[in-house]
Amino acid sequence: MSQFPSDVNSPERSEAGSPLLLHSPPSADTPATQQSVLFDDDLNHRLQDLVSDNQYILVTGGLGFIGSHTTLELLKANYNVIVIDNLSNSYENVFDRIQTLAAKYHEEKGTPMPSLKKHSHDYRDMNALRELLEEYKLPSRWGSPKSKIAGVIHFAAHKAVEESIRQPLKYYANNVSGLIDFVGVLGEYGIKTFIFSSSATVYGTLATSNLPLKEELCVHKKEVVKDNDGLERIVQPGCTGITNPYGRTKWMCEAILADVAASDPEWTIVALRYFNPIGCDSSGLLGEDPKGIPTNLLPVVVKVMTGQYEELQMFGTDWDTEDGTAVRDFIHVTDLARGHIAALNAANEGKIRENFRTFNLGTGQGHSVREVVETMENVSGKPIARKAVGRRPGDVGYCVAVPERSWQELEWKTEKSLTDACVDICNFLRVSGLTN
Repeated sequence: MSQFPSDVNSPERSEAGSPLLLHSPPSADTPATQQSVLFDDDLNHRLQDLVSDNQYILVTGGLGFIGSHTTLELLKANYNVIVIDNLSNSYENVFDRIQTLAAKYHEEKGTPMPSLKKHSHDYRDMNALRELLEEYKLPSRWGSPKSKIAGVIHFAAHKAVEESIRQPLKYYANNVSGLIDFVGVLGEYGIKTFIFSSSATVYGTLATSNLPLKEELCVHKKEVVKDNDGLERIVQPGCTGITNPYGRTKWMCEAILADVAASDPEWTIVALRYFNPIGCDSSGLLGEDPKGIPTNLLPVVVKVMTGQYEELQMFGTDWDTEDGTAVRDFIHVTDLARGHIAALNAANEGKIRENFRTFNLGTGQGHSVREVVETMENVSGKPIARKAVGRRPGDVGYCVAVPERSWQELEWKTEKSLTDACVDICNFLRVSGLTN
């Protein structure tokens, strides 16, 4: 079956009903033949069917917190999915849970279940990657590489700010060097639609202005933009006071991908700048369950709620915010996952304005750490012990998105609230048997 859904925005279709080729080569005559290979309708349709049937989306880190929710949403949207995950920060049973939830969804809808495949290797293992990509290689005209893999969503990265300060080389090796090799091999196989998992950390100390953050505050080529007063100004490429190696890896990866796109117009690359993902799937079968020591707010709150930690340490109560605790743009992970589907659809439909484009994925509304904790207390009915401690290295006091570009160009908006996220987390704890 085609991975392109009929009930969501889909690529332009040929008269035969198959999605048209992404990044098709320009038309050309074929001298010294009795017929035109490119203009023969039957042959063209056969070639298009070869490409469109059984197309897949490759998801690296597809069993992690955000990756698992995005994999599920891809399957719900009728995409076939190949997951690469080395299980360094995820669990084998997540794959089975995704399959269960997707199968239930399609059974209720009366639609066929798309394909879901898993490869348990590091995305940086180039031998394993090439072996995988060979499986999906297609015959092509004039030797131009083609693949059944129609796009890639790249999550696989280390992501803890504090750890990146202690182990910067670990982060540069995995997040930056790994990306360079990975993208190079994808290009060899003609796989040039790429959705990149970026971060609001690329805005660095711009977040200390206590103003919502726009994409044009951090660019990779010179741009003329309008500021908050409506005045035009020139923004130079670069970064402003990124506070930790993790954020620098994300900025470096964006810069590399922008250069790749500039060098080859066949690429379509979207960098999605996440703000603070929270919550979990409403089923309670998927959630945020890191293998190591949690550093994000809600997983630590969960440790306190389940008795694994005595109290929550609130890092910094002297920020320049209303209650003194840090303010973040908390986005429900299901909304975030849908943002990836919107970006993929826009890329496949040729709706991305430039072949490298950045988008904020956030709600546009900030909540303080204290407010989040109090919301969880109200939803769960349980007190959460906490104490104020000093600021954490690499943190900023305020980080909230301006999401209008995503609203307008990706036709995507958030639907779930902070309370929804807390309700879903409590459900996840009940389903997991961690709380009554």
